[in-house]
Amino acid sequence: MAETYAGSIVLEVDGREIEIVKCDPKTMTGRKLVKTMNSGGTAKGYAQGIAEYTLSLTAVVPIDGSAVDWASIADAKLTIYPLNKTDQRVSYLGCFTTEVGQSYTVDNEATQDIQMNALRRVVE
Repeated sequence: MAETYAGSIVLEVDGREIEIVKCDPKTMTGRKLVKTMNSGGTAKGYAQGIAEYTLSLTAVVPIDGSAVDWASIADAKLTIYPLNKTDQRVSYLGCFTTEVGQSYTVDNEATQDIQMNALRRVVE
């Protein structure tokens, strides 16, 4: 029997579904290697730091005027879940945009590249 794996996702920004073509959430744990001088010449542990959450999004640009004003987003809730599986939701809280850029190519649709940070990550 074939296994089923996660595929496409749905992205919501403050409860509104957004059309995207790529989503790359990343967690930086904040842990740092602690190097010490010892006879083994190796590090012996780590220090706990502050976790950071970043999201890199690529969204299509609709021409009907319904485009999201990505640059003005501050303190938003972004929710990601697999297509047809609304029970496996991950939300990023306190999201704010740090960078927005556009991309135009001869063979594809116009897109916007968005860099965001979040203050918290919650598995719902």
